[in-house]
Amino acid sequence: MNTVNTIKVAVLGANGRMGRTVCAAVEAAADLELVAALDAGDDLAQVAASGASVAVDFTVPAVTEANVHALVDQGVHAVVGTTGWTDESRARVADHLATSAEEGTAVGVLIAPNFGLSAVLAMTFAARAARYFESAEVVELHHPNKVDAPSGTATHTAQAMAAARSEAGVAPSPDATESGWEARGADVDGVRVHAVRLRGLVAHEEILLGNEGEQLTIRQDSFDRVSFMPGVLLGIREVVGRPGLTVGLENVMDL
Repeated sequence: MNTVNTIKVAVLGANGRMGRTVCAAVEAAADLELVAALDAGDDLAQVAASGASVAVDFTVPAVTEANVHALVDQGVHAVVGTTGWTDESRARVADHLATSAEEGTAVGVLIAPNFGLSAVLAMTFAARAARYFESAEVVELHHPNKVDAPSGTATHTAQAMAAARSEAGVAPSPDATESGWEARGADVDGVRVHAVRLRGLVAHEEILLGNEGEQLTIRQDSFDRVSFMPGVLLGIREVVGRPGLTVGLENVMDL
């Protein structure tokens, strides 16, 4: 039997691999209730009509921003695992949330590049370690059905590392490359990020840090999508008390 404290949840992208896993996790949680499961083409007005207070978005980059704006307009909190976000798209959401708050509706949106607790810890450790090493690079490895590269997790990791290095006054990583820059991966705020797409993989990341005579490797592996569910459920429970935009699960964990 549901208690008065049950959080009613809608899932967008419910027929996808992650969406199906989220639906199962929500249904298995005693303090959550799955009240709507929507997929491509479904009317988002069903979210508010279902009574959901939180919607989880695991759709595709092409529609996720529009989904979030629609949820904010409905006064529904959002937990977003879809990647492909930019500084500009996040800023638009933040502005929308601020306007909504001024109009009397305080809504929270959590955008997390990765909901795996091990992945969040790896990102946090990498940011703390990056200032102590001359060289820093990231390798992300995913299944070949992933539509964006580099991954949101790797981008988030590199940005946090770059910010820590800049704050500490660390010089750019040494690199004598003169030609073939396309083989050096993406430049994310000065940290090189390499993307691998390989059948059999799920989601994996290596952070490589080097000094003269030493190397630190931080590796995180997600072998099954169920590994993301504790983070998703944490996000659902936390977002209702966090109005405005929160980026990164680390910001709702006690780190």
